Amino acid sequence: QVQLVESGGGLVQPGGSLRLSCAFSGFTLDYYAIGWFRQAPGKEREGVSCISSSRSSTYYADSVKGRFTISRDNAKKMVYLQMTSLKSEDTALYYCARRWGSLCPGMGRRQFDYWGQGTQVTVSS
Repeated sequence: QVQLVESGGGLVQPGGSLRLSCAFSGFTLDYYAIGWFRQAPGKEREGVSCISSSRSSTYYADSVKGRFTISRDNAKKMVYLQMTSLKSEDTALYYCARRWGSLCPGMGRRQFDYWGQGTQVTVSS
């Protein structure tokens, strides 16, 4: 069974850092691009970042460029999102998801077929 499980969320002060992890099972990770999404209360789910299957290309939303870094370890079946210089507007439920293909031309929700349950990130002083 295909399964994605996020972890690493929590409470952090503005300007702090946090690393999210997503563990995968049930498929060969190196065949797929993986994305991170987030959704705050009352707002639409937005694409945050994506990484290609071979780590050759990445995508970042304008709101997180220069602050977030996505990475992956296919052998360990893990994908990470390193978040730095966190702001209150980064507060949201963060999801990882498997993309249909191996590349990341964009972050359309319909291009992702399996999703994790989400991990909460709260940025507050």
